[in-house]
Amino acid sequence: MATDIDPAAASRPGPPAGPVPPRFHWDRAPRNRWSFQHVREVMPPAEVWRGTGPAHALPRAERDLDMLPVTDSAGRPTTLADLFEETYTDGFIVLKDGAVAYERYLNGMGERTLHLSQSVGKSITGAVAGILVGRGLLDPTRPITHYLPELDATAYRGATLQQVLDMTTGVMFDETYENPYSEMGKLDVAAGWNPPPPGSDPDFPWPSHVWELIMSLKQATRAHGETFEYRSIETDVLAFAMERVSGRRLPQLVSEELWQKLGVDESACFTVDSAGYALADGGFNATLRDYARFGQMILDGGDGVVPAAWIEMTRNGVHRPGFGAPIPEGAYHNQFWIEDPRSRNLICRGVFGQLIWIDFARRIVVVKLSSWPEFYNIDYSTATLKACHTIAGALS
Repeated sequence: MATDIDPAAASRPGPPAGPVPPRFHWDRAPRNRWSFQHVREVMPPAEVWRGTGPAHALPRAERDLDMLPVTDSAGRPTTLADLFEETYTDGFIVLKDGAVAYERYLNGMGERTLHLSQSVGKSITGAVAGILVGRGLLDPTRPITHYLPELDATAYRGATLQQVLDMTTGVMFDETYENPYSEMGKLDVAAGWNPPPPGSDPDFPWPSHVWELIMSLKQATRAHGETFEYRSIETDVLAFAMERVSGRRLPQLVSEELWQKLGVDESACFTVDSAGYALADGGFNATLRDYARFGQMILDGGDGVVPAAWIEMTRNGVHRPGFGAPIPEGAYHNQFWIEDPRSRNLICRGVFGQLIWIDFARRIVVVKLSSWPEFYNIDYSTATLKACHTIAGALS
């Protein structure tokens, strides 16, 4: 990829000069091919400590699937290895019955590399919310203002915690990524991911941190609970409620309730805003195998970490017609995607091609980490999900 080199760095003593992504749009193509694996070098991180316990060894029962016949993004025959190249894959792992069946690293990624999750982190946040629900610290039927009374001054007034979990509140939040003046654009600035766009109106009220943005959301577009609309800010509202009832910041909460109990290889991290808030909606980073361990825990009904009842409930969403590609029969519940009402497979998805796919019937977990050129690519998503099913069939 083309990199931006700091000319002054080349003349300073020390390590060789490396890529220095510009502060604005560091996460966009082609820079994301590098930056998604080096977030801690771009943004301030907060550690999600793995603890002092031993890593849970993943047994290996490997198959060479490189030449497995699949279809590419145009529906033409190809191989799994070629699909990886087409879809800008950084890492790919398959677990079958808890054992590593297949594992590949590309684009310079390695076993210890922390890779940005994007919205896969929403599902990690949702899983920890399930732990707090099981402990009685959160009640999904209660108003969100029971936990965050300040939100009575916002459009969240009257919404329940469950509606926040399912993204069915009526709060107006424009998720348009390409518009820097949308609420999503404001969230990028509030989270510290981007400065205000070059040449923007100096009098525009950019939020200085995520909580300030949440408190500015005064308008609703519909009644709470009326329909699903994907809005990243809902995960951040959820995370603030989790912090409030637990008395812990999100990185500590995820560490103590989840990460230390999974037997992971590496500590993870979140990006943080200027107020120290860890970005729950997309700022989580972990290794390929540790994402797979998370998926396996979900497949195993929580494995004593997340309540089994929470996972079973999560697999039962409200399926509406015309949900949209690549899962037209899908649903969204408790910060997870549900593939269809028959399999009730769970999916964790993030922009630029991040995926955890959990097939309960065939005991398969697939993780794909990517750095697509675009936020969304329906053809890449469709081809990847088809490949997941082909892999599951080949291993069953």
